[in-house]
Amino acid sequence: MKARERVQRLGRFLSGMVMPNIGAFIAWGLLSALFLETGWLPNEQLAVLSKPMALILLPALIAFTGGGMVYGRRGAVIGAVAAMGVIAGAGVPMFLGAMITGPTSAWILKKIDQVTEKKARPGFEMLLRNFSMGIAGAALAAAALFCVRPLADLLNQWVSAGVGFFIERGLMPLTSILIEPAKVLFLNNALNHGILSPLGMQQAEESGKSILFLLEANPGPGLGILLAYCAAGRGNARHSAPGAAVIHFLGGIHEIYFPYILMNPLLILAAIAGGASGVFVFSLTHAGLTAPASPGSIAAVLMMAYKDSYAGVAAGVAVSAAVAFFTAVPLLRFHGVREQKDGQDALELAKRKSEVMKRQAEGEKLKIVFACDAGMGSSAMGAGILRKKLEEAGVTGVEIMHAPVSSIPPDTDIVITQKELGERAARSCPGAERILIHYFLEAPEYDQLTRWLAAEQGADRQLRVQETPDTLLLEKNVLAGCSADSRENIIRRLGGMLADSGYVETGYIEGMQERERSCSTYVGNGVALPHGAEAYRETIRASGFAVMAFPGGTDWDGHTVYLAVGVAGIGEEHLKILSSIAGKLIDEDTAVRLAGCDRETICHVLGDDDGYSQDAGDGQNEMSEDR
Repeated sequence: MKARERVQRLGRFLSGMVMPNIGAFIAWGLLSALFLETGWLPNEQLAVLSKPMALILLPALIAFTGGGMVYGRRGAVIGAVAAMGVIAGAGVPMFLGAMITGPTSAWILKKIDQVTEKKARPGFEMLLRNFSMGIAGAALAAAALFCVRPLADLLNQWVSAGVGFFIERGLMPLTSILIEPAKVLFLNNALNHGILSPLGMQQAEESGKSILFLLEANPGPGLGILLAYCAAGRGNARHSAPGAAVIHFLGGIHEIYFPYILMNPLLILAAIAGGASGVFVFSLTHAGLTAPASPGSIAAVLMMAYKDSYAGVAAGVAVSAAVAFFTAVPLLRFHGVREQKDGQDALELAKRKSEVMKRQAEGEKLKIVFACDAGMGSSAMGAGILRKKLEEAGVTGVEIMHAPVSSIPPDTDIVITQKELGERAARSCPGAERILIHYFLEAPEYDQLTRWLAAEQGADRQLRVQETPDTLLLEKNVLAGCSADSRENIIRRLGGMLADSGYVETGYIEGMQERERSCSTYVGNGVALPHGAEAYRETIRASGFAVMAFPGGTDWDGHTVYLAVGVAGIGEEHLKILSSIAGKLIDEDTAVRLAGCDRETICHVLGDDDGYSQDAGDGQNEMSEDR
């Protein structure tokens, strides 16, 4: 396992013990901020709640949660019991001790149960389980008192000394060099709740506040970057930045600005500069929070601020936002990003990449579900085809399953289903992204999805590079018997076939859409010839075309089309292909008759310049016999 993956797993586990209990941390912070002697409303009776919550309740909750992550409810209970060995009589909150004792005790009990359950006689199972937990809990609590607690004390001393070293020497701003990149890599929760929050709690117990709560939660750097996009961004990124800024600053959802940095990685310099300047102001003004601010909105940060820290916290957030803004603006203006990348919106690509990174950081698998009526036949075959493609591409961390369209799992990320089942799939699982296809056994969307996942995941093995075709029309690039569809979808499928066969790069598909938006490619006689705009000629690797036949016709800008032919040609070959196809379909009824033929006939007629008249006649005979 790679070092980064080990760090992510450890960070996820640490944050997983703290995050479910953030509400308890906030409750303790509010009680401390209000009723301690140094609080806003000193109250001796209510103040007595603060210390036992910090010394006993919070560490016990952490141990309980950590034990539950390892061995369910039994692990949670024994984790809390064993943690009392490090909690009892301690003068400081034993968060580190609880993080060690809770999961370790649960793991030990799990191993004990695996041995004893095999020997339990019928009727004595409950008795054995209760006594095994009780005996193990007592032994582990005693062991924690004499073994884990001295280790936890030593770790606390080292950590306190390390934090003190940075604070005393004014080096706290340097922590932004690590914190800001870690946030964009979705290690923010692991860093904040797994490391900084427990350390901050110990510091706050001694002095009433801690600057450590502000290091990751500061919304200033993200706000500055989003405002920079408002001023100097382009396209969709600029239009969406104001809404993202509101969600980030007021809602506290920091992840929303990560894609904007991924669009232009140089902006991480702005985030680091903003974070460091904010920490400098926090240190200069001795600002701090009484408890973790989660989520990191400006409201949560100010709510948790110590009573002498409001001005310092506000100033630090403002300065960090301003520095990030003025650092990011020139980076955007002089080193901007393209609005389009490979024919797709750059911001949307960055968001998808961000989502993949988040899932990797959280250890979650992307769930793709193939849905059909029964969930057993064609969808199962489609799932097998995509599974094989992903394996060949080296893509991991993806769960592929098949299910009835009426019973799609609620945690599904992507649903692949036939177009006619699209609405039912949306009702069954409204939160999932839908990919609508025509046939489960041959869908160009599979290769497009595989390429995207491989690129975003950084798969070790690359997709097999196809050789440039040496013929204009491949039989697999002819789809007969198609149902009516929108122009956009038809062009996307035609372009997908050309890209999958090696004729063009995927960016050519956007060129075909752009050409259609500027001028319809309907040429009469029931024929449309969509092709790429001039600016996308460089994405053509070889001359060729793809065909979709619609026996019942399909609407094309107010005209009825029976044959749609997607064309890509290098140099003069482009016009030759267009004129050749138009010449073969010059008769008014040819496209109508040919649309009713099978794939082989269509391929032979349109792909063979020398034998058109004879083949066309054969095709007509076939159609006559069928009718």
